[in-house]
Amino acid sequence: MVYYFALEKHPVRISVTEAKAQLTELVRRAEAGDEVILTRHGHEAVRLVPVVAVLDRKDRRMLLEQVRARGSAKAIAGPDAARSQDFLYGDDGLPG
Repeated sequence: MVYYFALEKHPVRISVTEAKAQLTELVRRAEAGDEVILTRHGHEAVRLVPVVAVLDRKDRRMLLEQVRARGSAKAIAGPDAARSQDFLYGDDGLPG
């Protein structure tokens, strides 16, 4: 028996017995972010979820450096922070 799943975000519920024939596809879907629940006798038994890689200290530092570099590359020069509230006050120093 072959099952085709809709592309909606409802959990996929399938019996353990039926899942055996579709395990590769179910694992692929779980890796892609779909919620896959295996049932036994009509009751939820197991949820397939992707393994989240844990970065070591070196990899975290490298990732942070990449993010900082990309942020710096996107930064544009703006008004001086010392004058950032000037638009709130008139020439007399009073609001608005």
